[in-house]
Order: sequence, then C-alpha cells, then structure tokens
Amino acid sequence: MALKRHNPKTVPLAGKYSHGVEVPPSARTLFVSGQVGTDAKGKLAAGIEKQCDNVWKNIGAVLKSAGMGYADVVKVTAYLTDPRYIGAYRAMRDKYVHDPLPASTLLLISGLATPDMLVEIEVVAARV
Repeated sequence: MALKRHNPKTVPLAGKYSHGVEVPPSARTLFVSGQVGTDAKGKLAAGIEKQCDNVWKNIGAVLKSAGMGYADVVKVTAYLTDPRYIGAYRAMRDKYVHDPLPASTLLLISGLATPDMLVEIEVVAARV
C-alpha cells in the first residue's frame, strides 16, 4: 500500500502539504502537520483559548480522517508565541488529550506564519 494522505475538507490547507500522512503496513503511523487556530472556514479565532480549541478540533478532524482518535496520539509538539499562554494551552490540551499520555514538547518562539497566530501544534499518532 502507498502512503495515504489525510486532508479533511473541514481543515483548510494554507499551503502545499498534507495534514496527515499514513505509513503502512504493520504499524499505522500518522504525522499531523502543525495546526493553527483556524475554524472550518479558515478564519483565525481571537485569543489563545479559542485558538487552542480550534487547533485541537482540527487535529481531531485529521485523526478521524485516518480512523484514529486523540488516544492514538503518541507525540505532541506545541509552539507558543508568549509564555503567558502556557496555562491556557495546558488547560485546553487536557480537555482533549487523556491517558495514555503522549510524549510532549512545548517551545516558546518569537512568531508563527502571521503575527495574529498565537499557537501551532503538530502531533504524531500511531495505531497497532
């Protein structure tokens, strides 16, 4: 089986990439591109809480497209533009990600693709 790309219509593409790539055959692995706080129409939400919520909803849509869910996430990498957002980020992550807990990295960076983007999160999911 060839690599399978997952680009659900509810998660807008902002460039030339796939939101997810599934690697066969024995272990299914899904790499989810960094998601930002846009809604299904591509509109960026205002504020860190709403952006984080949209990010996790977008990740969930990509996971669902692959027949996976949040429980299949094995690695999270999050990028925040301000250390004051850490608490809000963690609270929203905890709303979506539960046991088994994934490996996780949180990075504070000077900026994302546009100045109004406050958070970007990428995940790797796997199902055996």
